[in-house]
Amino acid sequence: MTFKTSRRGFMGSAGVLAAGLPGGAMAAAAAVDKPGAPGEVKLGVASYSFREFSRKIAISGTKALKTPYINIKEFHLPYRSTAEELAKGRKEIEAAGLQILGGGTIQLAHDDDDDMRKYFEYAKACGMPLMVIMPTRKATARLEKFVKQYDIKVAIHNHGPEDKNYPAPQDALKAIKDMDPRIGLCIDVGHTTRTGTDVVQSIREAGPRLLDMHVKDLRDLNGKDSQCVVGEGAMPIVAIFKELKKMNYQGGVMLEYEIEAENPLPGMVKSFAYMRGVLDGLKG
Repeated sequence: MTFKTSRRGFMGSAGVLAAGLPGGAMAAAAAVDKPGAPGEVKLGVASYSFREFSRKIAISGTKALKTPYINIKEFHLPYRSTAEELAKGRKEIEAAGLQILGGGTIQLAHDDDDDMRKYFEYAKACGMPLMVIMPTRKATARLEKFVKQYDIKVAIHNHGPEDKNYPAPQDALKAIKDMDPRIGLCIDVGHTTRTGTDVVQSIREAGPRLLDMHVKDLRDLNGKDSQCVVGEGAMPIVAIFKELKKMNYQGGVMLEYEIEAENPLPGMVKSFAYMRGVLDGLKG
């Protein structure tokens, strides 16, 4: 894929975007999340949302959303990069005031030590404390020794009915129940509901094994192609956030905005405004 190093008027500035929002949404979008705020849900960005853009623009887009949290997709720190190039990219991200909560989704398609080791080395070079992964069932058995060696957490990402290995969070939970506690889940709320699984119950059952989340909304909870701005669909966002706060969840809730790839930021701004509004309401 060829990445764009610039895009004329990249969806305007954050101020231009906010000017088109209702007053309450504009205020919520302008809120700034503070790293490490106790008891607060960490709303962040899965950089896959900016997959059509360069790392520089992914950084500026994330900053426009007023969050310090980012999960880096390979588009923005390529696997083929040298250690020096990865260090340079990490420095650019951190210099912008962003905190790398993790990276991925990383496919672990081979039941092979050398193959798995290269991804842990990649995560180490990128400064990723957590890898969001999509392993085969065979490769899952190899995870524990690498997690112990590198002290990097891994979170298995479920991918819905099409996933031959872990369609729902419970499928992954069964496979890792006796493993090191640094091996857990990245619950993708959209893929979870498409399996017919109750997403709030899945979060509850995961408990301390829930290490990361990908959040999105669907107009039809069974419809893969019905993704929309968060708050405009049927996803039980309020109930999800209530459960996360109840269990004192410490991981990231990363917006993975898979629609409008050529112009994602307006919808992402609205999604963040809605989610921040829900969280503000829960404080009361």
